Amino acid sequence: METKLEVASTPFAAKVSSWSIQASVITVTRLTYDGDDLPIAPSSKREEAVAVITQLSDFRRHRLWRNGRLIFEGGHPKAAIAITDLREEWQCHHLSPFDNVHFNIPLSFVRTFLEELGRPQFDGFDCEPGTKDEVVLGLAQAISPYLLSRQEPNQMFLEQISIVLLTHLAQSYGGQYFPSKKNGLLAPWQEKRALEFLTTMAFNQVSITELAQTCNLSRSHFTRAFKDTFGKSPYRWLTEYRVAKAKELLLSDDTILGVAAKCGFADQSHMTRIFQGVTGQTPGRWRRQNKSGAIG
Repeated sequence: METKLEVASTPFAAKVSSWSIQASVITVTRLTYDGDDLPIAPSSKREEAVAVITQLSDFRRHRLWRNGRLIFEGGHPKAAIAITDLREEWQCHHLSPFDNVHFNIPLSFVRTFLEELGRPQFDGFDCEPGTKDEVVLGLAQAISPYLLSRQEPNQMFLEQISIVLLTHLAQSYGGQYFPSKKNGLLAPWQEKRALEFLTTMAFNQVSITELAQTCNLSRSHFTRAFKDTFGKSPYRWLTEYRVAKAKELLLSDDTILGVAAKCGFADQSHMTRIFQGVTGQTPGRWRRQNKSGAIG
């Protein structure tokens, strides 16, 4: 899957800041504004897609029109989501500061995803205005650092975000049901192929789609089977593998920046954030504690 990182702080209605990531066919955009004097936004363009919007902070007041008819006036708390069918025309008048994340998802992508899971019937999403959803908020918060830092996230990370998002939306708002029972483990030959692919491509961009194809499985089936087999997602496995390799190199005289480059991290700060998240220590502190011990 081709991942394009597009980060820009461009004015919308002359004042709104916008940052976007394009991952395959899903566009993730963060919009922020700290004033209360915006004009009415232009009407949305009709397209075969849905927009899932989550509020990163309390949004005090706005007006919303659908097909030219005022349907809502008021505010939304942090974690509130809205799912809008973009086949209709929408227009919004923001009347207070806001900070939100939009997931623009083509309906064809939703249908393909559900067909892979054996759920070909899809009639759309039904979400009451102001519904609070901590899962969607968490996904938006997970991807926001990449939107703001100009660091290109790993393809596998973005693919996992999309799988979790679509699964959650389908179950919570799409009338779908996915049994919680395990759907089976990877066969021994599939385990071997998956690990060979991951270790060979560990320091490059890795796609779940390509990884699943090596095991002759659909992406969604492979992701579940991998987690059932190894007890962690492919992205988590890859992250821990990279950190383990970084630990090996940190015992050498290579610079931390050099270690980050060799282990597939975007830069030193990216490695520091991931390394600390896995080990609880920064690379520099880990090196000081463990390199001295190795020499002694």
